[in-house]
Formats: sequence, structure tokens, C-alpha cells
Amino acid sequence: MRKIGVVYSGNDVHYKTFHEPKFNQYIHKLIYLPEFQNTALDELDVLVVPSQLHKQLLLEAAPKIHAFANEGKIVVALGPQPWNWLPNQKWEERPTNFWWWLEKNAKSGLIANLPEHEFFNYIPLENATWHQHGVFWPPEGCEKIITAEDGGAFLYIDRISTKGTWIITTLDPDYHFGSYFMPATERFLEGFFPYLAIGNI
Repeated sequence: MRKIGVVYSGNDVHYKTFHEPKFNQYIHKLIYLPEFQNTALDELDVLVVPSQLHKQLLLEAAPKIHAFANEGKIVVALGPQPWNWLPNQKWEERPTNFWWWLEKNAKSGLIANLPEHEFFNYIPLENATWHQHGVFWPPEGCEKIITAEDGGAFLYIDRISTKGTWIITTLDPDYHFGSYFMPATERFLEGFFPYLAIGNI
């Protein structure tokens, strides 16, 4: 089983999500973001960078996160990332429709672009479906797992930009589960942590 580290901001949302026993059982180390630069990462295989982090501290942490990836390890980035710290990042912010599911003939706009991918053995598309804040336009050769109709990526895997593997998604299940709403986010995390721990990544 891979050893998973999670960067932790200390806010109530992250506390709720990452201390929840059914998720916490997969977390080998919680790393408080202000202490990140002085924390050893050698024992970890996966580093999860959640949404809603402090901008300046995240940007300062970025070189160390990239160095972790370049050891052949896995980095996970959750949620919209308007700040340029991801490899070959090309983020496009889009209007958010929080109430799309109330519309007649409602369509989420999410497409399983690679339906046979290992990811969907752990997380069916309906468990990754809620509102979106934007899309990424990843480099050619990345695996676009969940996309918009125009090909923008809601979740993709980048094995080409560094020596490691980046799982990058606009989805923010950590925020919504920790905020006590959006039931799909709980189901997402119930599948996502086992995927990170034992999945074929």
C-alpha cells in the first residue's frame, strides 16, 4: 500500500475531511502547510495538495512539491488552481452553475473521456459529478480522464511534464465534504483514497 501524505491548512474544512476515520486510515502523514518546508517527504509515495490553500505558502512550497514528483512519485492537486504552480499549467476559469441539476433535462457537462480507465473502477462518473469552476488544458500526451464537451479537462493524469505522476482535477471534494454538503464528494473520496493507496496508477 502506498504511503500517502496530505498537506493540511489547519482550517475547519480540511480538519473535518482529513480527520474523518474512513479517509484518515489511508493517510500516513498530515503536513501542516506552514511547516511543509521543514518536513521530510522521503517516506511518502503520494502527496495530496488540497484546494483552498494559502496562496503565498503554496507558491513557496511548489519547488519542493516538484522535487518530490521528480523522484518518480505521485502528486495530487485538488480543486481550481488559478495560481501558476502546476507543471505546464493552463487553467481556464469558467462561470460556475451551482444549480445545474435543477434545470430541465439537466446535464452536468462532465464526460468520461476514458471510460475503461482504472480510475473508474474506484470512482464512477456519478460520484465525480457536481458543479465545476473551470477546466485545464493539459499538454499533449496526458490522460484526460474526465472532460467537458469541448475537451477541457476536469481530471487528468500528467506523466510527461516531470519524472513523476500528477493527478490534477478541478474538483474540490475536500472542501465540500468538509463543509457538510454535496453528497457525491463523500462517495468520491471513499473511492479516491483506495485508488491512491492501491490502484494501478
